[in-house]
Parts: sequence; C-alpha cells; structure tokens
Amino acid sequence: MIRVFPLNDKYADIFGKMFADYYDELGCDEDPAHLVEEYILPDLLAGLLRVDLIEEDGAGCGFCIYQTDKPGNDWNFKDGWGDIREIYITAAKRRNGLGKFLLSTAEMRLKESGVKNIYALPDADSVDFFAACGYELTDEVCADLDSNVFVKSAVSCGYCAK
Repeated sequence: MIRVFPLNDKYADIFGKMFADYYDELGCDEDPAHLVEEYILPDLLAGLLRVDLIEEDGAGCGFCIYQTDKPGNDWNFKDGWGDIREIYITAAKRRNGLGKFLLSTAEMRLKESGVKNIYALPDADSVDFFAACGYELTDEVCADLDSNVFVKSAVSCGYCAK
C-alpha cells in the first residue's frame, strides 16, 4: 500500500535520513542535519512550508518539500505561486511512479490552498521528470540557484503522464 502524509514527530528521524541521502546524492557539502533542524523543521512548524512523506508497504521511500511563496518566507521567488522546493525518492524505489504520485499530491494540496500556478527549479537530472509531469520550461532563470524555471498551471494539476 502507498501512503502520502505530512511529516510528523514519529517520522522525523526517517525524514532526516532520507534528506541526508538526498543531499549526498546532490553532492552538497552543507550539513543536512543542520539544515533540517535549523531551517526545515522550524519553517514547517511556522507554517511557511509543507513536507509530505511517501511510504510503500510501511517503509518510508521519499519526501516532497513545497510551499506557497509569500512575503516573509526566506525563499520567495514568485510571490503567490506554489513552489516545489525539493522532491526525493530513494534509489531503490525510483521509476515506479512514486515520485509522480508524490508530486501530484503536493500539486493538489497547493491548488486546494488557492495557488493558481506552480513552479520548480529542477537540477539537470530532474528536468525530464518535471517535463513528464507537465511542467514547461520558461525563459526565466533563477540566478540564486543558477536554475531554469519550469512552470505549471494548478488548473492542469493531476497525476503526471507516464
């Protein structure tokens, strides 16, 4: 059985481990435990972002961090837009539709909260994934992250194409 649910205290350690694996795969040299404790969890508790986990047959296998950009957020690139900040599926569970299901869930929750448009700033390895999920490349670039901006209308959100 597949289940998507908001991060809670019971799953904080599992999330922390997956986040560390994610940062390791990205080759980031920042301390992931510090980022989780000092930024992600406080922003989650303050309602500035959301973190959903996905599990299959009771085992955690991914997460999605997303938010609605608004003044006051540390990260407010496109005011009023939904922002898919991070999405990760463990290596052993990839290419089975779990990432698409997790992304679709985040999109629906953003849409339910009133967001009209959603964007992502994918790294080069994730561009095809977001394109398969209906995101379109724009001419816009996020200079802070040196990333192309991909957008999707929340009206068209739903389960991604295969």
